[in-house]
Amino acid sequence: MAWVVGTGLLLGLLLIAMGTVTLRTGWIMPTARRHVTRPQLHGIGALLMGASLVLQSLLYFGALPSVSWETRFYGGNALLLGGMLLLIVSQALLPRRRDPT
Repeated sequence: MAWVVGTGLLLGLLLIAMGTVTLRTGWIMPTARRHVTRPQLHGIGALLMGASLVLQSLLYFGALPSVSWETRFYGGNALLLGGMLLLIVSQALLPRRRDPT
């Protein structure tokens, strides 16, 4: 089970790194670049999702003080779903740019 949580930790750190790069430079992964119209919202959403994965992993490994399972469950899900919502809004807030052809 620890390898599953460790993988989540690595993915969370990757999301935090991508969110930080997006907020600082406006750079977005090439696969999402065509769809994202608001890079700042995209970066904040990636940071929230990454924070959720990292916090849940650190709580599992006991690196942070123990909290009740309700706090872990609801807090982690709130961060994760809030990040997903921001990622969706960053892609759907404005219409796609049309190619000048």
